[in-house]
Amino acid sequence: MIAIPLRDLRNNFSKLEAWLEEGESIQIKKRGEPIAVLTSFKNVSTSQKLGNRMPDFAARRKAIWKKRVFTAREVAALRRDELGEED
Repeated sequence: MIAIPLRDLRNNFSKLEAWLEEGESIQIKKRGEPIAVLTSFKNVSTSQKLGNRMPDFAARRKAIWKKRVFTAREVAALRRDELGEED
């Protein structure tokens, strides 16, 4: 793994890009402390690439509320409660 200062990320990105294309991992340091790691997609497995999907909100909603359907009046009351508004 190559370690570089943050300044090089801004000023010499073409050099870093070449290293990434060669399959290197690059550790970014700020004031001598590591803050990030850059890796090429070539080094990352397909499951990791596709693993950052959005959660299934519909499934979560069904698990919590089942088949419950709220009326417009109930929704308005829930919103007022969340926002702390007075009637």
